[in-house]
Amino acid sequence: MPILTVTGLNTYVNSLLEENEFLNDITLQAEISNYKNHRSGHRYMTLKDEESSISAVMFAGNASRIRFPLEDGMRVIVRGRAALYAKTGQYQLYISDIRPDGIGALSMAFENLKKRLAAEGLFDREHKKPLPFLPERIGVITSDTGAAVKDICEVLARRYPIGEIILCPVLVQGINAAPELTAAIEKFDRLKCADVIIIGRGGGSAEELWAFNDEKLARAIYKCSIPVVSGVGHQIDTTICDYAADAAAPTPSAAAEIISPDEGFLESTLSDCGRKLVSVMNNILIRNRLHLESLSKAFVLSKGKNITAQRMIRLEMLSNALNSQYKLYLQSSAGRLSALAAKFDALSPLKVLSRGYAAASKDGQIISSVKDIGINDRINVRLSDGSLECTVNERVDTDGKA
Repeated sequence: MPILTVTGLNTYVNSLLEENEFLNDITLQAEISNYKNHRSGHRYMTLKDEESSISAVMFAGNASRIRFPLEDGMRVIVRGRAALYAKTGQYQLYISDIRPDGIGALSMAFENLKKRLAAEGLFDREHKKPLPFLPERIGVITSDTGAAVKDICEVLARRYPIGEIILCPVLVQGINAAPELTAAIEKFDRLKCADVIIIGRGGGSAEELWAFNDEKLARAIYKCSIPVVSGVGHQIDTTICDYAADAAAPTPSAAAEIISPDEGFLESTLSDCGRKLVSVMNNILIRNRLHLESLSKAFVLSKGKNITAQRMIRLEMLSNALNSQYKLYLQSSAGRLSALAAKFDALSPLKVLSRGYAAASKDGQIISSVKDIGINDRINVRLSDGSLECTVNERVDTDGKA
């Protein structure tokens, strides 16, 4: 009998497991315990039933497709292969796919996510954006082959044909549905190409509607600057998308009705407003006509010619009085002006010179004392009819001194 190494034994046992076709693709019903979400993205757990347990691992590539939270106590259906980890000799299950076991597990996952997002305030009423009254562009996020898009278009064509529909086709179920729904919301928000968005699909099972319970989708709707209306499934269906949206409708058709004003209602409302406006204008015209008639009978209008004649006579009298006062003012001003002119003339230096006096100056300065002049100085003597340029030969003051 050969002597084996531990590694050789584990490798041999693992080869037996790998060669077994049944163990390479098995499906188990179990309960999760010792769950751990590693920072690498791998998921480690123990799968157990009432009597036994087995270690299990789900590598990051497969784990990235999970669209619901895993936790201890959750009952699940897993698919994978049984193998031996040669390094430790541990027998374990390598999981390729995992899903909740029945509606109970889905309901629990739904309630847990709903409770957590509500605690963060994603569903609070104060964060809800108002829907536009007359949207010009209506974004629609749904499958382009399903009944939902047909129902939405029919409702809008009947109620609000002037609205422009912008369809963004996406998957609405399966593992790729939630990422596409999220990307569509983010694209509309980035491009600002719609005034309101409808997101939804027709009815289905809880598993088929599960994409609308995605956490990333809920957060994208919450952050979207464009109002979002959720219309998922039938009236009895409720999703996380409904709670996160600014408005929720029981069906896609109802969502289309919420965002579209009824054309007939608008026409009826406008007609009523038109009739009320005509009535108000007629009442205003009647009141103004009666007021105008009462004014026409007033004294100021019926006796208008007499009043005008009286005012003209009064105006003429005031004009005559004004002219008379103006003439008196001019005569008085002329007399005062003549008296002032006579005073200025008497004080004029030229008047003094005309009486035989002269004014002597040197270098433009008037000479007022003989002390200001020296012998041989040249001076100017101003007379009434001209001036003389003179040279001083002798200087005598009032005392006769030279």
